[in-house]
Amino acid sequence: MIFPAMQDGTRLGLGGAPLGNLFTAIRETDAQNVLKAALADGCQTFDTAPHYGHGLSEHRFGHALREATGSPAGRDSIAISSKAGRLLTPSGAAPRDQMNFCNILPYNQHWDYSAAGVRQSVMDSLQRMGLARLDTVFIHDCCQVCHPHNYPDVLKQVVQEAIPTLQRMKQEGLLRQIGIGVNVVQVCLDVLRQAELDCILLAGRYTLIDHSGLAELLPLCQRRGVRIAIGGAFNSGILATGVKQEVHRPLFNYEQAPNEWVQKVAAVEAVCAQFSVPLRAAALQFPLAHPCVDVVLAGAQTVAHWQDAVTMSRLAIPVEFWTALKKQGLIPEAAPTPQQAGA
Repeated sequence: MIFPAMQDGTRLGLGGAPLGNLFTAIRETDAQNVLKAALADGCQTFDTAPHYGHGLSEHRFGHALREATGSPAGRDSIAISSKAGRLLTPSGAAPRDQMNFCNILPYNQHWDYSAAGVRQSVMDSLQRMGLARLDTVFIHDCCQVCHPHNYPDVLKQVVQEAIPTLQRMKQEGLLRQIGIGVNVVQVCLDVLRQAELDCILLAGRYTLIDHSGLAELLPLCQRRGVRIAIGGAFNSGILATGVKQEVHRPLFNYEQAPNEWVQKVAAVEAVCAQFSVPLRAAALQFPLAHPCVDVVLAGAQTVAHWQDAVTMSRLAIPVEFWTALKKQGLIPEAAPTPQQAGA
């Protein structure tokens, strides 16, 4: 596996956006406690990015992971990924709240998928984290949504500059795997038509309610041997909180959820109630049934959040639950589902 399971086989990794103060600022001690708890539980896959708190998440990950990977044997037991595509420039005038992140570090960010920019991004990440190597570098957010006016140019630069640069850095021993980290299926297909990737971090597009990655992308990845890490398994919150008891409208894709998604989650929750299955457990376990998915990345801002994710990932779910979801058309008939309780 490119993204290793936990030491007991639980296929859960720690995602770094919440530790970059996503939506809510947290104390340094609380962030370090989350990382220590994940390490103590045997977590072996850790993902972060310069975007998360403008370097804050990387600094926090580096502080915890340097201690855990102090020897070569310790370093080889843990897979650490970060991302390229944004560069950070120091500025005392930089807003401390930007792009849903709160109390961030004093930097402005700008897009850069050039050969020089990608190399600088990786070297900056290594310095922020205090590491000599990253296991995976994902080219970040190189999609139509983030680049609506110049997507063809971005795609061209990713294929012609960013990926070849990362391939050279791979040969230099600065990283081991090359991928893209995105929230859009189409960009994955566009890149794979023109280049080779080791892996993809697919956020929000293969979840319990959003199956848009299933029809074309995941079969292509399976044929090509491209491994998948699933991010956004809760679709930004709606699959963590549910919709039945929400006072405020839940989040879907970082915004207030449209009615169609609220209604779909309500239908899934009804099946969960029928089989006494927590919605969070179903959300974390569903994508792992696909044969090209290695791991689900769960974000956490507290130790309790992390421990809940571990518990939900290990919870036994009856096969009949998945069958009921398919009978009601809530997940596609073609979607693989866990075939054994607790899988």
